[in-house]
Amino acid sequence: MPRRALPLDEIVLGDSLEGMRRLPAGSVDLAFADPPFNLGKRYGVYDDRRDVREYFAWCEAWLREMARVLKPTGSLFVYNIPRSAIRYAALLETIPGLRFRHWIAWEGRSMPLGRTLQPTHYGILWYVRSEDFRFYEIRGHHACCRECGAILKDYGGKKDQMHTFGPLVGDVWTDIHRIRHNLRRDPHPCQLPVALMERILLMCSDEGDVVLDPFMGTGTTAVAAKRLGRHFIGFDVDPEYVRIAREKSARETEVKIGVAHVSVYLGRLVTVRDKDFPAVAGALEKRPIRVREGHTVDHALPHAKLVSLPG
Repeated sequence: MPRRALPLDEIVLGDSLEGMRRLPAGSVDLAFADPPFNLGKRYGVYDDRRDVREYFAWCEAWLREMARVLKPTGSLFVYNIPRSAIRYAALLETIPGLRFRHWIAWEGRSMPLGRTLQPTHYGILWYVRSEDFRFYEIRGHHACCRECGAILKDYGGKKDQMHTFGPLVGDVWTDIHRIRHNLRRDPHPCQLPVALMERILLMCSDEGDVVLDPFMGTGTTAVAAKRLGRHFIGFDVDPEYVRIAREKSARETEVKIGVAHVSVYLGRLVTVRDKDFPAVAGALEKRPIRVREGHTVDHALPHAKLVSLPG
């Protein structure tokens, strides 16, 4: 099949596997997939009830294409429930050149089915092409009491040594929540929050990089890329989802505090690169907190006061 120039900042209506086969090898900086889970979800035109063997054979095909188009410095992320994520990992381990980095656990409660523990997280598999992968340490804000505003973690009695904004993010993400309110949801059964994608993009890509999402849905990845100054390429088989995603991404503008791209939700700073925080700190509200008798330190609240940010 002939390949063409990268369809930068486009959301293409069509089959993702066919679309990725048209992309040159080594042309994408970051690839993220949130595929249909094969759980009978109600999509517009896609049938989410396949034979299990057929489903994972299809998954292997698009995983291999995602890996093929990835640059040597690139990262590949795949999102699913743990039961399927372990199958994805087994497939990814057979692809030459891919290297496992992390299983990121994103907190998200769902209903238990049968004799099982309460499901409380989704898995995000992170693989890279080489040890020269792009990576930035990122920070999320401190968990605080909703009533009094006090920082909840005690830091072993060493709050005077803590970072003024928040800790470095690890591989368990509990501070970004699923979209629950219908006013913020699109007509899509599995919509991810933009802040989740923004965290991944801030962690493993740079401004101007190319981000691929073969299952774009209603445009979460495109919106995140546009806000953070990245290019995006997306595919989806549903014309209504493509229409929504195109309209949403067209409305977006870059989100910065000073010169730094940041992740913001409802006026609150969610994620910032550690290297960018010195440039961002001056635009944040500050509040003294008591760390021991007679001693306070400034806590940088996740509210930007000097810039106008989208909700």
